[in-house]
Amino acid sequence: MNDFQVFRIRDQAGRVAASMETARIADLDPGDVVIKVQYSSVNYKDALAATGAGRIVRRFPCIGGIDLAGIVESSTDPRYKAGDTVISTSFDLGVSHDGGYAEYARVPADWIVPMPAGMTAFESMALGTAGYTAALGIVRMEQNGLTPSAGPVIVTGATGGVGSIAIDILAGLGYEVTALTGKESQSDYLKELGARHVMLRQNLDLSKIRPLEAAQWAGAIDNLGGDVLSWIASTVQENGSIASIGLVASMTLNTTVAPFILRGVNLLGINSATTPPALRRLVWSRLASDMRPRHLAAMTKTIPFAELSGAFTAFIESRVTGRLVVAIG
Repeated sequence: MNDFQVFRIRDQAGRVAASMETARIADLDPGDVVIKVQYSSVNYKDALAATGAGRIVRRFPCIGGIDLAGIVESSTDPRYKAGDTVISTSFDLGVSHDGGYAEYARVPADWIVPMPAGMTAFESMALGTAGYTAALGIVRMEQNGLTPSAGPVIVTGATGGVGSIAIDILAGLGYEVTALTGKESQSDYLKELGARHVMLRQNLDLSKIRPLEAAQWAGAIDNLGGDVLSWIASTVQENGSIASIGLVASMTLNTTVAPFILRGVNLLGINSATTPPALRRLVWSRLASDMRPRHLAAMTKTIPFAELSGAFTAFIESRVTGRLVVAIG
C-alpha cells in the first residue's frame, strides 16, 4: 500500500509539536483491524493533546485523534470483515495508540463497534466521543431512576460538544432541560436545541455554597467540576443523579456528604474511555434510535483533513460551539 497522510504528535526537546506526515500500514501500532478512515472529529481532549496544553499523550510519537469511523480494509478478527463500516472511539486512541487522524488506522478489535443501523459514518463522528459520553451519562442516570416525570435536568458547559448533544437528547426524550452557560450570546442557540431555561454561570454566587440548598434538579450533566459541581450536589432533589463528565473548570470538589446521605443523591462518574462492550453497543444503538439528536446537523461543522492543525486553538480558548468533524477520506 502506498504512503498515506497522518497527523502525528511528537515531543521535540520537551515541547509538543504536531504536523502532517506520511506513513505506511507497517508504521502503525499493532491491531487486529485495519480501517480506511472516512471521518474523525475534534474534541477538547484532542486539542489538549495536539497543542501540549494538557498532559494527554502518554507516548511519543503518536498519531492524534481519539475518534474515527470508516470501512474495514482487512481484519484478523472473525467479528469484522472487509467492507464493514465501524466506529472506534476512546480507549488509548490518540493517546498511547495511533489514532484517527490518519487515512488508515489499525486498532484492536475490542475497541471497535459496528456502525448501528440507520447511522452514517459522518453522523457517528458528528457525535464522536462527545455524543457518546453525553448519551452514556443519560443512560447511567436512567439506570438510577431518572425519568422525565422526576423533574428538571441541568446541563453545564452547555455550548460545548457534550453539553449541546446532551440538551438535544434530553429534550427529545421529554425532559425539562436547563442549560447553564457562561455565554449569554448563545442563549438562542441553546433554546433551539431544546433547553427550556438558560441560566448564566456568572449569576451564581459560588462563594457561599451551603451543604444543602433548595432542591431543584432531578438530574444533572456536569462538564465543569469544581464549585459548579459542588453547587449542583447541594441542589439535586432526593434520589436524583449527577453524571460527572468533565473538569473544564476544576478537578477539585469541595462539598460535604450531606447530599449523598440526607437526600440519597447519586454521583455517577462517567468513564467513556473503557466502557464494557455490551454497554458501549447499547449506547451507540440508542444514539441511532430513540436518543438520536434532532439538531445534530445544525450544531456540526466540517473541515478537510488538511485544515486540522488550525482547529485546536479555538477549543483551548473555549470559542467552540457544538461539534467539529474532520473529513479524512
